[in-house]
Amino acid sequence: MDGVRFVRVDRTDPAGLAALTGEYDAVVDVARHPDQVRNAVAALAGRVGHFTFVSTCSVYADTATPGQRVDAAPVLAPASRDAEDPTLSAESYGACKVSCEQLVTEAFGAERVFVCRAGLIVGPEDPIGRFEYWVRRAARGGEVLAPGSPDDAVQLVDVRDLADWIVAAGERGLTGTYDGTGAPTTRAAFLADVLPDGAALTWVSQEFLVEQGVAPWSGPRSLPIWLPLPEYAGFLSRDVTPSLAAGLRTRPLAETARDTAAWLATAGPEAGQRIGLTEAEEAEILAAWHAR
Repeated sequence: MDGVRFVRVDRTDPAGLAALTGEYDAVVDVARHPDQVRNAVAALAGRVGHFTFVSTCSVYADTATPGQRVDAAPVLAPASRDAEDPTLSAESYGACKVSCEQLVTEAFGAERVFVCRAGLIVGPEDPIGRFEYWVRRAARGGEVLAPGSPDDAVQLVDVRDLADWIVAAGERGLTGTYDGTGAPTTRAAFLADVLPDGAALTWVSQEFLVEQGVAPWSGPRSLPIWLPLPEYAGFLSRDVTPSLAAGLRTRPLAETARDTAAWLATAGPEAGQRIGLTEAEEAEILAAWHAR
């Protein structure tokens, strides 16, 4: 790419960023390991005009209260130095990101730091597969198992919109802490944008899904982007009014679904990650639901 220079570094080595010489107008860091951030802020001290740290909504301590805003929502305690988990398990991920946020802000000052707490990131080339499950499911047709209630909250952001905002934030010098995700919608609206018109939806209660051994969110025999309520009622329902006022723009979900389907059609059978219910598992659970 014209104008781009790639520099190989070792972020686990305290001296691993020595090849990054000179001064930088803007830096974007997506690290999850606090030690990598410690090495970065030490190596770049005094040489950065604006620093963006891409964090996560997993830093929040209260996942049950809907409609929380970034300026008032409590966060997890930072990971203690001896408790930092190099494997970044689900249990330690949020706390380690809190540590990273604090390290960057302490090193460069709040007046130069933009903390972007990303939500569920979706779109073409997504390697995780949560949104992709529903796009693949749309292509298969037939009766669709819809988890929970039509009014359940769903919240996500297209990777291209998030990236555009991060770049613009660096150019504008935006500072402060914001949630990097779109406004919440309902599960019914989400499925209407992803599935074909007239798709036959069968709404299955979360209690029944648990009885049938269906896992939430991700993994085998799961329903991606479904979380049990009320304990996760706040996880996909954040008030992102401050982010939208600060320049975040999100495209229609139907466009994200269309572009993801186009990517899957051209990327080959190995594209993405196959998670969720298999066709046979979905049929089995639907039959049990109808027969109850």
